[in-house]
Amino acid sequence: MSDRFPPGFLWGAATSAYQIEGAVAEGGRTPSIWDTFSHTPGRTDGGDTGDVAVDHYHRMREDVALMADMGLTAYRFSVSWSRVQPTGRGPAVQLGLDFYRRLVDELLDHGIQPALTLYHWDLPQELEDAGGWPARDTAHRFAEYAALVGSALGDRVEHWITLNEPWCSAFLGYASGVHAPGRTDPAASLRAAHHLNLAHGEATSALRAALPARDQIAVSLNSAVVRPLSPDPADLAAVRRIDDLANGIFHGPMLHGAYPANLFADTASVTDWSFVQDGDLRAIQQPLDALGLNYYTTSLVSAADPDTADARADGHGASAHSPWPGATSVAFHQPPGERTAMGWTIDPSGLYDLLLRYTKEAPGLPLLITENGAACEDGPAPDGSVHDPDRIGYLHDHLATVRRAMEAGADVRGYYLWSLMDNFEWSFGYGKRFGAVYVDYATLERTPKSSARWYAELARTGELPRRPGA
Repeated sequence: MSDRFPPGFLWGAATSAYQIEGAVAEGGRTPSIWDTFSHTPGRTDGGDTGDVAVDHYHRMREDVALMADMGLTAYRFSVSWSRVQPTGRGPAVQLGLDFYRRLVDELLDHGIQPALTLYHWDLPQELEDAGGWPARDTAHRFAEYAALVGSALGDRVEHWITLNEPWCSAFLGYASGVHAPGRTDPAASLRAAHHLNLAHGEATSALRAALPARDQIAVSLNSAVVRPLSPDPADLAAVRRIDDLANGIFHGPMLHGAYPANLFADTASVTDWSFVQDGDLRAIQQPLDALGLNYYTTSLVSAADPDTADARADGHGASAHSPWPGATSVAFHQPPGERTAMGWTIDPSGLYDLLLRYTKEAPGLPLLITENGAACEDGPAPDGSVHDPDRIGYLHDHLATVRRAMEAGADVRGYYLWSLMDNFEWSFGYGKRFGAVYVDYATLERTPKSSARWYAELARTGELPRRPGA
């Protein structure tokens, strides 16, 4: 197998607005659900918030220079809806758009392609107060917001992503409550999932009307790789049920115009799905130019043992409320193997399976790995340098798997490392570091880690550098 990637392959890194920008009350920005959630006692580790984050809003040019030094050819960022359209309604705030105009211009001046994500979990609080994603109107508001951003930046941004990980928005936000807005209502989480699907479809149509024909539209899904604990038929049935809730609930409508055949019956005790209206599935199934996939680890499930009450080992945070509505018959187990600092098992074979699955699920649709990376326990040495061989090993093995999947027929066009730099890691606060660039949170000084230099060599040559210790 060749370790060389094809010419034109995108070498990127990714971030999201609330995790890095800070400046939460500047330029007309109003609170998002993550501002409210992080300021609620007990919601985040250490009471951490994104008020300052890593101050990217004020240090943007410095951060783009770091990207250029890493040899990035693409950068995936998200727009803060609250910065651009503070109430979720009405005209755009030009000061908010101007920040993203400056960012895009700076990227282009350094030869870096911007990849813009419209929604990375930071719903304007006023829209949550009006019902949030469980309310149908939020989907329509999102389409209007998409049109505003598309009209402002479509002349310079060619790569667009509607939603990032709608599964997390729906089920961690409205079922288990470990993400903003912190609600624990299984029926509301299923309504949210449908309205996120509808938002994607309506926003895609709005972008098509606003963007030049050359621009490309995608969505980023954190599709799960679900494996059975045993070949027992009951465990295989558990896999099917979770696969529908993790994957089919989004890719079914988006790619095929239909929800999975068993989903409605599986969740009948939770909702009757009467919120799905005539024409919704046609509105959701819009042609895409690429499919983004975010991958970190695998899931291991079995039929639940009614005589045990083990903690749910699904990797999605501690909560007495499950993010899996209608799946009380399923037990989650910790997959064996080495783990990252998040406690997630390291398993590159899952990425191979995911890429080959979507090669069959959506034939002819190019694929992008829009997130992949590892949280590691790294910090500065006495000389100030930051070495992270564990992260380099993780990246090497996953990228080797990407190359193997490409040789097996997967049309992968690019890879976005998560993340460009250490940042606010949602409910984990600042305790987990995913970055290729180390951030001293006291001084906000940036220091490229050894993984940044390793990745720069890969971006420069297109050839996978050796694994540490190999």
